[in-house]
Amino acid sequence: ITGTRLAPKEKMDIPVLFAPDTMKMHEAAVVIHVMRENGENWPYEDSAELNKDLKSSVTVAENGGIQGILWIYPVHGIPEAPQQKLVPAVVRCRARQRVERRVEVLLTGVVPAATAMPAARNSAMFNTNKPTNIQEEVEVTDGFSTTVEFLYELQYQSNEIKSQLESLVGMHLIQREWDTESGIVTLIFNIVFAPNKPMRNEATLVVQCATGGVWKFPMLFIATEPEVDDVINIEAVGLNKESIVGFKLTSQTR
Repeated sequence: ITGTRLAPKEKMDIPVLFAPDTMKMHEAAVVIHVMRENGENWPYEDSAELNKDLKSSVTVAENGGIQGILWIYPVHGIPEAPQQKLVPAVVRCRARQRVERRVEVLLTGVVPAATAMPAARNSAMFNTNKPTNIQEEVEVTDGFSTTVEFLYELQYQSNEIKSQLESLVGMHLIQREWDTESGIVTLIFNIVFAPNKPMRNEATLVVQCATGGVWKFPMLFIATEPEVDDVINIEAVGLNKESIVGFKLTSQTR
């Protein structure tokens, strides 16, 4: 095996290409083996008693010296569904009110745990029409916790938007459906939105299958102006004279 010669402090790029044909995670390792150009070994006094961690990162010569040093970098290839211009799922609510909406997402090219299935070339998209020939799954998952099949989370464009929406939006996966003919998996989420002020923020629903595929769906949260709390009428008592009306304000917090 011919190697690459490196001068002292020289840098070398190692390209890694990942071209998956299924929505399934693949694992590999990039192993770099370094030896001296003159073939000499690095001296090591206790080479016969190398600890377990060091044995996995060096190759020892017969004379007890260190012949080579290994760097091992694990690589996880996670396929992502092709991104297309999808219409965002809009969740709209008046400020200081609460709304619940069910959102369905379609996952194409899902690979079962036991067998592999070719990935579809079209991206998953939002759909409100239920397909036929459905088998319902009873088990559901809950966020990025210890789940068996699907993990999900909402991602935001910035930490500022995240801090605004994180406490106002709730999301729960309530049902999974499997179309036996097309292999498309439909996930049904229940979205709760309870804004406290008018806003318009975008988010991305990211779904990951336990077998490694990732799907992304755009979402839009809109909070419109709240309802008017009250109308205060002040009657004039005369020209250039003050009119006063009193009302109480109650704080929602301490």
